[in-house]
Amino acid sequence: MNTQQNSSIVSTQARSDHLQWLKELTQIPTAAGCEGRVIQWVKAWVAERDHLCMTSDDAGNLTIARVDECKTERPVYFTGHLDHPAFVVERILSPGAVEASFRGGVMEGYFDNAAVEIHTAEQVITGCVVEKLEAPDEPFKRYLIETEQDTSLVCLGDVCTWVLGPVRVEAGILYTNACDDLAAVAAALGALDVLSQSAQGDGPAVRVLLTLAEEIGFVGAIGACRGKTMPSDARVIALENSRSFADSPIGGGPIVRVGDRLSVFSPSLTGAVAKCAEALAGGPASVRATQKLSESPKWKWQRKLMAGGACEASAYHAFGYESTCICLPLGNYHNMADLDAVQAGTNEGQPRVGQEHIAVEDYHSLVELLVACGTSLPDVSPLIERFEKLWNEKCFVLGVDGD
Repeated sequence: MNTQQNSSIVSTQARSDHLQWLKELTQIPTAAGCEGRVIQWVKAWVAERDHLCMTSDDAGNLTIARVDECKTERPVYFTGHLDHPAFVVERILSPGAVEASFRGGVMEGYFDNAAVEIHTAEQVITGCVVEKLEAPDEPFKRYLIETEQDTSLVCLGDVCTWVLGPVRVEAGILYTNACDDLAAVAAALGALDVLSQSAQGDGPAVRVLLTLAEEIGFVGAIGACRGKTMPSDARVIALENSRSFADSPIGGGPIVRVGDRLSVFSPSLTGAVAKCAEALAGGPASVRATQKLSESPKWKWQRKLMAGGACEASAYHAFGYESTCICLPLGNYHNMADLDAVQAGTNEGQPRVGQEHIAVEDYHSLVELLVACGTSLPDVSPLIERFEKLWNEKCFVLGVDGD
């Protein structure tokens, strides 16, 4: 599939819809174990499509598939998680103070006097992180949050987020509250929407799995594996947003991730996804030593290890699934602004939180790549095909016959 062909599948109107879903989803307050608002959005989205159905497993993870799905062998799953690092209210201390746990990974300096918002069922209450509380027996760090507003409407389990401002797009970059991983969720839904409206043809059955509580240790994904939510022969493409580095730039295209800090993903599936990306681009992720930079493909994609963190693909791989990952390069990972300088100790002043951001075109390209994977994902390792071809073409130099 080339770029021109793909453009006829992902229409201009669909791209507009996908961008709107991206903006809406990434502004929804969510936390590990408290993903209800996002779940309601997804339920409403599925309810508008008679050709799709949604089920949940014992862990609360959601699976979306075609109603008329007739293929059962080797389904392809696009997976994403519904939570993001955030506070959860654990105790109401007084009319102006609450105790909240933080579920996710953020460096300690970012909490000092940070402005936050408590999202109740009826209103948003602004407050400030006053201090870290002693909680040696708790699984999560706890903080005292004070507000000048009445907390009588606050309930245990309410989500509390950083104050970050409205979503915006500037110079092709989307700035929003929670790209990780709601941008990937939006991409998975966009791709499924495109694929489900076309004839099934020769492509694989495609489903979307949306998991819970990823930010505290892949809990939902582990539950899906233990409960066999996906059949054992499923091919699993986990979707993530990963911290961008100099060699994995924002705007460089979606990243076919070959591994993370925990594991190397399934080589055959990673190769199959890379082959789809190469077909879209008309070339590899980077130019070969025999090419000029001007020969780089116009449709951008990257292929990287991304070993700075871990993702659900490692959990699926550990439980025996053929799995890999595609991720979007992300700025202000986990809302930590100027993170490189903060880690190096060269930042000036107090570390401050900021909006996560991704390139809009990277997001659209991720949708296109998923559509390509759902249309025709090789079931045999592209490397074996390539090596057999090389043997048949050039084994004569060894004085032997091909085949």
